[in-house]
Amino acid sequence: MFKSVEEFQSFSKEGFEAYVAAATAMTKGLQNIAAESADYSRKTFEKGTQAIEKVMTAKSVERALELQQGFIRDSYESFLTQVTRFNELYAAALKEAYKPFEAQVAQVTGQLTSKTSK
Repeated sequence: MFKSVEEFQSFSKEGFEAYVAAATAMTKGLQNIAAESADYSRKTFEKGTQAIEKVMTAKSVERALELQQGFIRDSYESFLTQVTRFNELYAAALKEAYKPFEAQVAQVTGQLTSKTSK
């Protein structure tokens, strides 16, 4: 696989550099997810507080139930939207973390393919 010690050292150095770049990209992605999560939590708390105030000041039980049902429907839709957003953020973070390894994977795969085809 490696023809010389220098080639192996170069490959190892590239691997370490790729690992550092991947860890940096993943950390950045997780920070984005944490920020998004904190923002969603804050907004959800604010909306919940507003909903409780509206329900408590309702003039009738029917109106209170109507307000509560609307809040539950909006909360559910917001939750589904946020789950989709988190999935997108995780996928983007993983894609960015993998990029530094693409060249090495291609190199190793190419070497293995050329040896098996001989």
